[in-house]
Amino acid sequence: MADLIVKAAVKEALQDKNVSSDFYSALDEEVEELLEDASRRAEQNDRKTVQPRDL
Repeated sequence: MADLIVKAAVKEALQDKNVSSDFYSALDEEVEELLEDASRRAEQNDRKTVQPRDL
């Protein structure tokens, strides 16, 4: 799967903190899991639209 996060946005959100290069891939994996879980919940509720409540 493609990168789901924008490195510049992450760095901006963390402001004055340093970010290790491997942090981005770990964060991307976490986001991918969240999306898969949300998609699964939508399907279980017979919806094709993923909604905030699926998170």
